[in-house]
Amino acid sequence: MSLYKQLLIGICLFAIVVFCGNFYVALESSREQYHNQLGAHAQDTATALGVSLTANIDDPTMTDLLVSSIFDSGYFYRIRVVSLKTQKVLTERHGKPQDAGLPGWFVRMVNLNPGKGEAIVMRGWTQYARVEVVSHPMFALQRLWESMVNSFFWFAGCSLLCVIGVTVFLRRRLLPLNYIVKQATAISHREFLSLPTLPKTPELRRVVEATNMMVMQLKALFSEQAQRTETLRQEAYHDSLTGLNNRRAFDIHLQARLSDEDKSTGHLLLVRVQDLMGLNQRMGGGKTDELLKAVAGMLGETQKRFFPTDGFLARIRGGEFALVGQEILPQEMENLVSQLGTQLKALYETGISDVSPVAHLAQVTFQSGDASQAVLRQADQSLAEAETRMRFFANPVVAQVTDVDGDRHSWFARLTAVLDAESFELFSQPVFECNNQRVVLHHKILARIKTAEGEILPASRFMPWIHRLALGQRMDQVMLKQTLREMDRTDGVLSLSICGESVADDESLEALLLPLKQTPTLAARLTLELDENELPDAERMSEVIRRLKMVGCRLGIQHFGGQFHLIGNLPQWGLAWIKVDGSYVRNIDTEEDKRLFIEAIYWATRQIDLPLIAERVETAGELAILERIGLYGAMGRYFADASTLRG
Repeated sequence: MSLYKQLLIGICLFAIVVFCGNFYVALESSREQYHNQLGAHAQDTATALGVSLTANIDDPTMTDLLVSSIFDSGYFYRIRVVSLKTQKVLTERHGKPQDAGLPGWFVRMVNLNPGKGEAIVMRGWTQYARVEVVSHPMFALQRLWESMVNSFFWFAGCSLLCVIGVTVFLRRRLLPLNYIVKQATAISHREFLSLPTLPKTPELRRVVEATNMMVMQLKALFSEQAQRTETLRQEAYHDSLTGLNNRRAFDIHLQARLSDEDKSTGHLLLVRVQDLMGLNQRMGGGKTDELLKAVAGMLGETQKRFFPTDGFLARIRGGEFALVGQEILPQEMENLVSQLGTQLKALYETGISDVSPVAHLAQVTFQSGDASQAVLRQADQSLAEAETRMRFFANPVVAQVTDVDGDRHSWFARLTAVLDAESFELFSQPVFECNNQRVVLHHKILARIKTAEGEILPASRFMPWIHRLALGQRMDQVMLKQTLREMDRTDGVLSLSICGESVADDESLEALLLPLKQTPTLAARLTLELDENELPDAERMSEVIRRLKMVGCRLGIQHFGGQFHLIGNLPQWGLAWIKVDGSYVRNIDTEEDKRLFIEAIYWATRQIDLPLIAERVETAGELAILERIGLYGAMGRYFADASTLRG
């Protein structure tokens, strides 16, 4: 056979293959498009009909008339209105449009499903009925058939003349489409990418520009939603004058802190500006506001110095501020009181206040399980004593720590022994699907220490010393090794908390990643979690996630809610999940503001398909609200307490 015939046959076969492939791709694309259009058509009809029926739902005649007029105006298979209370059909129209004479094989091949839409009809403030609309695909099938026939004749005529040239041209010119595919894949992974260099071909340039515009609009939409939710949180939980947390946020945090068994002991400091009302009358509102801002700034510096990881500062009313933090040593408390006293004295000396002392301070120690009202009452009594005796601090003699285990040297010896022997007791707590408590999403690993007497110490007993002695990074490495050893004997999916020190720089991150690189199959079943308060900057966070993905591991955020502005970075990070702090979950079934806040977080994360998990769920009522909102998962004592992780 001559080369000419071979080329001719090859070109013909290639043209046939290209046509068949083009026919299949175009058919699939058109089918999806028409399916979406049918769905949109049905949904728009249902929405419009639902709005129209809202004012006439009590009039059966008008209801039938509206349904009939809509049904007769388009291609619909069925329209009906169903009572939500009785599930009874109030009115219904159904039928089949006239057959367009399409081939049966084509209809079966396309297999275009009808579009469906629903809408709710309101009676006043009550959901009364549901409108169900099903569009018939006959019109779309007819248009699709005409499109396919026209495409066949057009392509058959042009392919004989242009197949070689088009092949070469497409090979060289359609390279930007590969990046468009990459953009689409990135969107599915909750990332937004733009093609910086536009192709020279005008058609491709427009496609790339449109794709870039779509990506930017998606990113802007997400950022806008995040900004609205952050504004909601600011209005609900922040003081507008000082920028601190308000009384509502303080109550939520204190209740959650006292109910958290992993955090046993802590301090509550109350600071009350003296004679605030008199200052306002003598010096004016502007000066008084300036004083309150100055006090808030001093307390913020105090929080960063003495409670950098676990401090919570709020203005709870008028001139009263509250600072909650973890347990610190008596000498550190003395330094704290001395620093505040010096700073407040400076306010008097500079004339910002005309009374001395400028404020009174009271400090109380609390433990897990204490009642919040009792802790606040004790602090108020101490403040009253300080005000009566005109002292700055109600109890300048700080009580000594009676627990012998609290000694720095004994704790250092105990913790280094555990770290050297890699002998943490591993416990786990299951995380379930919200709407199906039989499905375990993963198990959260928790650390415990076993004493020589056989007592199991919870994290609340030793984690403050881990941070105080700067052993967090070493603990993460030991916990990771122990967890990987346990995973080698089990098949479950696990998550493990790490501290910010372990990812703060490349050297620390490399030390953390080394065990994961050695066990890539186990790394794929492990997700590391960072506390919201310990996240690095956005650029560093992106690098950490990139490095973790290289070894097959993922990263999640736990205790989320206090820094909602971070949600603007979530699309580019590609996190495994976000776990909402338990303080926003506690009593969510009775506190409306918490429900609204969780809903705002849910809708913001849903736009990028980011799973949202609730922490510390304790009651069936809380779980019911979370299920209604649509959260992905939940964990807490309602499901199960922490138990020993057994291989």
